[in-house]
Amino acid sequence: MPFARRPLSPVRRRAAQALAVTGAAALLLTGCGSSGSSSSGSSTAVSPVADAAGGGDGGKRTVKDATGKAVEVPAEPKRIVTLTQEDLDAVLALGVKPVGITNGQGLAEPPAYLKDKVQGVPVVGNLLQPVMDKVIAAKPDLILAGDMQDEQVLKQLREITPSTLVTMAPTDDWKLAFRGIGNAVNKLDQANKVIGDYEAKAAKAGGELTKNKGAAVSIVRWNPTGPSWMEKKQFASGVALDMGLTRPAAQDKDGNAHSPALSLEKLNEIDGDWLFLSTLTDDGKAALKDVQSKPAYQDLGAVKNNRTVTVDGSVWSTRGGPLAADVVIGDFAKALGGN
Repeated sequence: MPFARRPLSPVRRRAAQALAVTGAAALLLTGCGSSGSSSSGSSTAVSPVADAAGGGDGGKRTVKDATGKAVEVPAEPKRIVTLTQEDLDAVLALGVKPVGITNGQGLAEPPAYLKDKVQGVPVVGNLLQPVMDKVIAAKPDLILAGDMQDEQVLKQLREITPSTLVTMAPTDDWKLAFRGIGNAVNKLDQANKVIGDYEAKAAKAGGELTKNKGAAVSIVRWNPTGPSWMEKKQFASGVALDMGLTRPAAQDKDGNAHSPALSLEKLNEIDGDWLFLSTLTDDGKAALKDVQSKPAYQDLGAVKNNRTVTVDGSVWSTRGGPLAADVVIGDFAKALGGN
């Protein structure tokens, strides 16, 4: 359901903050008055620089969101609304149950891998498409707005609570975004521990793959217009690399996006030692089913060797989070561990 564009009911506004801020998404990791803002040795080192705005009333902290905007947030937020499944994944991994969520990517319900953890939590809209009346009803003291870029929507959300944060920039990887969310909810130390535990688990699982250790894995999402392979810094690809797996030569490119949809003439780009396939829509599933009978698909080495694996696109094609990463590790281990 699209977000509402009608005027909001009057809501109480806190005093506006007018700090002029520039900086990268890593600045989300700075804050004031935090009891848990130290950084541990993980993939991104961040200095805990105090922000000039202070936070001296004891009940507030100032953090910077993924755009560099200074935002005052509760020192201990109690009523969090998440607008993406990445935000939802993150807060659940930190032991926080939100009071409002959105449906998963390409879904009309919460993502299946998180469903049992959000029983009874109100859905306030679709991915990045909040229904404002439902957000108001959730009475949030903190809104995590993912990679929301619509300024009109952000303005409406900030009228509900000024503590509304953009948590992901276009180039952020999931670990950086997760640390930022951890800082926003005053649990950065715990976030660093979650990432450390994930990295240890990924390395251990990759080391146990025996025959398939270091295999070249092709990671592909099938769209209605054709397949797109994932660049090296895209979420599921990053998990593969953390497990010591590699990418086929055609896919060994930096970036955190998908390739353009490929034609049948370029289908060889999706080949690899193993081929992991996902879809997000029924049209994508139909397109994949249609091509599977064609020679260009049947001639792929992974297909000939019966090394194709279907995975959940609502997990593998997201921006990612710790709980999704755990699913991907399990999928790789199940497929590659016994061959």
